[in-house]
Amino acid sequence: MRTPLVLTAALLAAVAGSGVQAQAATRATTASKSATAGESAVARCRTTQLKASVGRVDAGAGQRYAPLVFTNTSAKTCWVYGFVGLVMIDGRGDALRTRTRRESVTPHRVTLRPGGQGRARLHWTVMKVGAEKACQPAARLMIIPPDEVAHLEIPFKANVCDDGRVDVTPFR
Repeated sequence: MRTPLVLTAALLAAVAGSGVQAQAATRATTASKSATAGESAVARCRTTQLKASVGRVDAGAGQRYAPLVFTNTSAKTCWVYGFVGLVMIDGRGDALRTRTRRESVTPHRVTLRPGGQGRARLHWTVMKVGAEKACQPAARLMIIPPDEVAHLEIPFKANVCDDGRVDVTPFR
């Protein structure tokens, strides 16, 4: 059974980390001001316009990599910029400790036409770290698109070690 208070706290913590920093937001504003008239009419993608999925998981030496794919399901072109927020959910529906770490990669605005896709890369370890006794078995993943508060929830069957750490790149 989901614990509403725990899920709310986890969602709020993820949202606080999902938006880009002020400097990056300033760059996006500057970039949009210098865009052509047709491009400036394009709005940021809202959660309701997006579908999320995790692509094929690649394995190697105790590490896992997978693309997180956003698909624009709306009839309008929109854009995403920055990093997602993540919360792993176990098989009972309870929030798991999720430490989302942004990789040191400069974000770029990614325009998604209707049906278009943008990708971020997820990375986690399946090897216990330090005194860790067990890795967290996730069943689902809550995803908060950049600069949004509403989330998407998708299947995510993975054992995530290192105290729930998931590295993520910005969308490209």
